[in-house]
This record gives sequence, C-alpha cells and structure tokens, in this order.
Amino acid sequence: MLRYFLKRLLSLGLSLVAASVVIFLALEVVPGDPAAYMLGLNAQEDTLAALRNELGLNGSIYARYLSWAGGMLTGDFGISYTYRTPVTEMIGERLWISLPLALYALTLSTLIAFPAGIWAASRRGSYADAGVMGVTQLGVAIPNFWFAMLMVLVFAINLRWFSAGGFPGWDAGFFTALKALTLPAIALALPQASILTRVMRSSLLDTLGEDFIRTARAKGLNRGQALWRHALRNALIPVLTIMGLQFSFLLAGAIIIENVFFLPGLGRLVFQSISARDLIVVESVVMLLVFAVIVVNFTVDMAYALVDPRLRSRR
Repeated sequence: MLRYFLKRLLSLGLSLVAASVVIFLALEVVPGDPAAYMLGLNAQEDTLAALRNELGLNGSIYARYLSWAGGMLTGDFGISYTYRTPVTEMIGERLWISLPLALYALTLSTLIAFPAGIWAASRRGSYADAGVMGVTQLGVAIPNFWFAMLMVLVFAINLRWFSAGGFPGWDAGFFTALKALTLPAIALALPQASILTRVMRSSLLDTLGEDFIRTARAKGLNRGQALWRHALRNALIPVLTIMGLQFSFLLAGAIIIENVFFLPGLGRLVFQSISARDLIVVESVVMLLVFAVIVVNFTVDMAYALVDPRLRSRR
C-alpha cells in the first residue's frame, strides 16, 4: 500500500508541475496589456513602462514563471493588478463560499443518487425503475442555470422562503449562510444527482450479473441480501470516479450559478479577473482549481485501493 501511495504521490507532483507550465504559458499568449487596460488608451508610454515594471511584467518569461511558481509554494500568490491586494487574501475569502457550496451540492447529490440508484437497480424492469430513469433523464437535460432561475422565481420571489441572491457571510450565523447557499446547491446538485443515479444503477446491475453474486444466491441469499452484502461495495469504483469528477466540476465550474445568485465565489472572481485582464489572479485561481482536481483524483485512487485491494498490485 505504501508503494502504491508513493507512486500516486509522484504522479500528483508531476501533474502539478506540468499544469503550472501550461497555465502560465496559455495566459501569457493571451492578447492585451494589463498595464494599458488599467491606465486607459490615452496613457503615456513612460507611465505604462513604470507600471509594467511595478507589476513585474518586464522580466523574462522564465523569471516571471519561477517567481510565480516559487511564490505559490510559499503561499504567496502575488498582488492583484486591479484590486492591489494580495491574491491569497482574495482567494481565501472566496474559497469559503465556493468550497462549502461544492460540498453542499455534492452531499445533496449523493443523498439523492445512492438511494435512487440502489432502488432502481433492485427493481430492474419495473415501473419504479422506469420512473427513476425518466426523472434522471429529465434532470440531465435541464440546464442548471435555467433551473436556478426557476427556483429564484418560485422560492425567492413568489414564496419568499429564500433570498434571491447574495451571501450574508458566515459571521451572520451558520444556518443563515447555509440557507443562502441552499438554492445554488440544489441547482448544481440536480444534474449531478441524475448522472450519479444512472451510474449507480448501471454499476449495480453489472455487478449483480457476476458469477460471485450467482454463487451467493445459490447458497441461499435472496436478491436484496446479495445486493447489500456483496454487490454494493464492488459497484462503488465507477461511482467513486464520478463523485471525484463531480466535486472537481462543482468547485471549478460553478461560474454561471455564482453569477445567477450573485455569490462572490471563486468562479465569479475568475470571470471578473478575466474581464479586467488581472492575469495574476486568473493564473492563481486556475492553478488552485487544478490542484483541487488533481488532489481529488489522488484521493479517489486511494479510495479505489481501499475498496478493492486487488488494484494495489496492478499499478
């Protein structure tokens, strides 16, 4: 297990280095001058040169990359071009919104998908199974931003059970802040729960058709006992894969939902920074999100080894 862990850890480190190089180079070739954007079209060349020097934009591309990457290793992401505040502080403030939102949405998705997928698999071919598959197909087809706006119309404007947007902060109280994240979390969780339900059902049905399940049934277990005692654990590997991908998506891909609900999270920060040509913020946030994706995949790999010890000897 230790050897497997070290191999995956080395792969994680190499992936992070490669991702940092790609992100930095990709943003360096984006057209536009942050200094010219900040000072306007009529700025004098000597003023632009002074600002570029202040922002560290005059150095070589290698020096700028090493400065940026070295700063990240020490927790120093630099200073925002636009807001003139440390990027670390900006990310920290918004991470306390995006991370709870992603966890909230993933929790809702899991609480819906696991029972629904198991229930549908245990009743294969029945009306219940067809109903679950129909609902999940609808959940996948509905755009989450449209569903978000529909929920605002129903629950915020008509019923007034929730606010239409904004975030009061965690200082206002845990349940007050959680209530503000409920509608965005539901909007994010709906398509993810639909996908996870279908994966759970499909994986369980494949496992229930294996020889060891037939052997368990031949020894006297009924279908339900075989499902809970033997099939469920063996069906979790593809489900864990999807859950890892979903958490990464929920953390990095909530830009539209954050804008619908006016949540000052990481997604909205990236959107605003791209508009303002604040490259240091974009690079840092994107790198943080890539780090989260890679770490989640690493965690999922470790979960694979715990669920199925046979995988440790294959890698």
